[in-house]
Amino acid sequence: MSPSLERQQLQTVHIVPLTAFDQNDQINLDQQAAHTQKLFDAGMRVYLPGAGTSEFHSLSPEEIVQLVKITREVTGPETLIFAPIGYQVKVARQTAIDCLKAGATGIMFMPFAHPYMSDRGAEEYYLTVMDAVDCPTLFYKKAEIPSDELLLKLASDSRSVGVKYSVNQMHQFRTTMNADSHGLEWICGSAERFAPYYMLAGSGGFTSGAGNVCPRLSLAMHAAFHSGNYAEGMRLQQQILPIEDYRARAGDSFNISMLKYAITLTGADFGPPRAPQRTLTGEQEAEIRQLMEPILAVEAELA
Repeated sequence: MSPSLERQQLQTVHIVPLTAFDQNDQINLDQQAAHTQKLFDAGMRVYLPGAGTSEFHSLSPEEIVQLVKITREVTGPETLIFAPIGYQVKVARQTAIDCLKAGATGIMFMPFAHPYMSDRGAEEYYLTVMDAVDCPTLFYKKAEIPSDELLLKLASDSRSVGVKYSVNQMHQFRTTMNADSHGLEWICGSAERFAPYYMLAGSGGFTSGAGNVCPRLSLAMHAAFHSGNYAEGMRLQQQILPIEDYRARAGDSFNISMLKYAITLTGADFGPPRAPQRTLTGEQEAEIRQLMEPILAVEAELA
């Protein structure tokens, strides 16, 4: 059984660390550890290693376990680490078991990649994995399945601690959150671009990929909104938005590639993203260099 947690611990920025690859397309252990230390020193306390921006769908289960292990070794006992879980149910169960042994606080179910989905099938999948590990569990909603009705049903399970909500329908989100009588944490799963609106509706935290290159700026934005200082929060969001708007180009297909290049501007080499993530042109790299210059300057001032 993983350590228990206070749900208010989830009311912060949930960082999805980029995955560092070496020249042999293996995880660069030293670079990954150094980056994790940098995030921790900036104040990040909730980690989703191996999740979407970490290139979940190109990682093997063994690599996800490796990323969880590195994150725990670097950050120590005070952080929350949720291992991303997906794929076939047997693989999901074993990955969850192995990640808990490697130091994960809990698990986060990734959006289903399976066809022909139903709430009934999703619920059986979730419970099969949850019964194998009995730990704090997050659910990631990015499509119709899991439905809001299923999420509210799962809320009664003591292992359920939160929902990473990424449908971006604010009235739907607010209505569903208000219907939860069990006290789940409803987390903005759509990063800084949508975080203000989720937080106004009642979300206590948001996920971040931009925080890989400007962690202090992302945390400062969260702190402003969390304290009710929306004017300051929107000012800080405006500084981060060039990253988020660029990542959202062409159906969000720059999500990972943009950050993988942007982090090289901090002196870190994470290698290229794995296929089928897009590669960047020289013109696109120049655009990213230009938009990152003022953001990195603000981040340096916050250090």
